[in-house]
Parts: sequence; C-alpha cells; structure tokens
Amino acid sequence: MPDEPPRKDAAERALTRYRLAVAARVILGVFGSYAVAALSTALLSLVLPLVRSEAVATATLLSFAIMAGAVVWVFAARTLGRAALGIALPIGILAAALWLALDHAPAVSPT
Repeated sequence: MPDEPPRKDAAERALTRYRLAVAARVILGVFGSYAVAALSTALLSLVLPLVRSEAVATATLLSFAIMAGAVVWVFAARTLGRAALGIALPIGILAAALWLALDHAPAVSPT
C-alpha cells in the first residue's frame, strides 16, 4: 500500500459546514433584518398618533433599533432554523398588520 496522507476530509467538511452556516446567518441578518425594519417603519408611520411627518421620523428612528435587534437575534439564536423562524414570524405579522393598516388608512388628498 502506498503511503496515504492523513485524512482531513472530515475536518474540512466540518469547516466548510461552519462557514456556510455563518454565511447563511449573515445573509439572513442583512436581508431579514432589513425586511423587519422596513415593514415596521411602514406600519409605525401609519399607526403612530402623530402628525404624518413626525410619525415617519419617529418610525424611521425606531427602525434602526429594530434592525439592530433583529441582527442580534439572528446571531444569538441556537440554530439557523430558529433564527429564520424568529425573522419570518415578525415579517409575516408585520406584513399582515401593514396590509390591515393600509386597508383602513384614510385617503390623503393632494393639496
């Protein structure tokens, strides 16, 4: 038998799997947290009981904290599946609430 180099296949596979898991969390953190922040900004802009310009400014400022919290959640979750579920559920709830808020929002007349 010829001399065989030490087997590093399992270690290389584990390292590749780890790197893909981190990359998936980064992608989920970037795009998922953006979606949560954008939907929450749109919803808060409609439902906050303020003058429209103040509601938009307040919602935009809050969106930075919401986005940071979503990113922290993605990296703090025990598994990638939990992280994805923790982003997908708020996206679904916010989208439904935004749809309802837009359905009941008063029409703005251009003046």
